[in-house]
Amino acid sequence: MNATALLHQAASLLLRHPDDDWPQRLRAVTDALTRAPGPHAAPLRRFCATVTGTPALDLSARYVATFDRSRRRTLHLTYYTDGDTRRRGRSLLRWQHLYRAHGWQPPADELPDFLPLALEFAARCPGPGRTALQEHRAALELLRLALRDHRSPYADVLEAVCATLPGASPTDRAAALRLARTGPPTETVGLPPFPGHAAPRPHEEATAP
Repeated sequence: MNATALLHQAASLLLRHPDDDWPQRLRAVTDALTRAPGPHAAPLRRFCATVTGTPALDLSARYVATFDRSRRRTLHLTYYTDGDTRRRGRSLLRWQHLYRAHGWQPPADELPDFLPLALEFAARCPGPGRTALQEHRAALELLRLALRDHRSPYADVLEAVCATLPGASPTDRAAALRLARTGPPTETVGLPPFPGHAAPRPHEEATAP
């Protein structure tokens, strides 16, 4: 597993709900990150250090408050551009087709645009997975900025994910919304497109508090 794939797998594990296996999961990720080269692993190490020692029950409550009670901080990528519209159904189907085209069947109890699933796919299939993340760069950046504004330690995880993608991150929400309107940066030249995906239009309701 290359360094970027390792970071995507680590982020996937850290962004899943902290259930009963959380202490073992956190320890495994922390150990793996000690061997991760380059600067992009630093935010993930910082997150691990921040939450180490936090009881799983307390972190679970924080996770729910962070991701499940605010549309602005949802972990479902297509919500940022499609909201609860018919267009989102087509976007979800594109994710399903992408996974199946590469022989991967994600869990049936989660929507295919769930960020931890997308990151796991990117770790398993780096080429198409990284392209899909880049096509949803605006959603990732909006989530990163919302977590930063919320002063959540999970902002470090999104910072690490965004740093693995080409191009500089937007500095504020207005810039991220402009990115959503115009599509990913030109540095993606040479990467195959996300199947059937056009430049997204930001869904303002999705970014409401």
